[in-house]
Amino acid sequence: MKLTVFGATGGTGKEIVRQALDAGHEVTAVVRDPARFPVTGDRLQVFRADLTDPQALRPAVAGRDAVLSGLGARSRKDAGIAARLTRAVLGALEAEGVRRLVVVSAAPVGPEAEGDGFVDRAARGIVSAVLKDIYADLREMEAELARSSTEWTSVRPPRLQDKPLTGSYRKVVGGFPVRGRFLGRADVAHAMLAAVGDPATVKQGVGVAY
Repeated sequence: MKLTVFGATGGTGKEIVRQALDAGHEVTAVVRDPARFPVTGDRLQVFRADLTDPQALRPAVAGRDAVLSGLGARSRKDAGIAARLTRAVLGALEAEGVRRLVVVSAAPVGPEAEGDGFVDRAARGIVSAVLKDIYADLREMEAELARSSTEWTSVRPPRLQDKPLTGSYRKVVGGFPVRGRFLGRADVAHAMLAAVGDPATVKQGVGVAY
């Protein structure tokens, strides 16, 4: 497939690019600063662009089979960036007629897992309160997806870890795994790439966790 990856310099974005190249896909990595992007490959194109301008993004998505996005706030002071930049990506996709989009979101944006106990519910409540601005940003991002004409999927992991790819994790379409507390960024990327070809995930949030 021909894939475009936004947020390619982030931890999850780099993993998406690496795994997509390893799987034999042609990849366009959209970045603001190519100097911060360490991944190389024969089937890789690095595309430098202003991520706020849909017109500037159109060449990066034209003719693509799917687009994946690791865009999101890296700290509380960046809250608002996910919705704003995703809005620009959606504008580019709709202008070019590209339909498939898979984004990374976060577990607290979706429904609680059925069967979670008091400890997990309490921990989730504390995290949601502390990072409320970031989650409000992601909720607005998902609202933008729902208003769009794209065939979107939102992958919602819990707390992220820097761990090697396992390919062994749980996923719940439209919900979240019970007692799902962690997931490695490499496995988030794996889940996002798997969602591209899975029609059951279209216009759905997908909870993923170990």
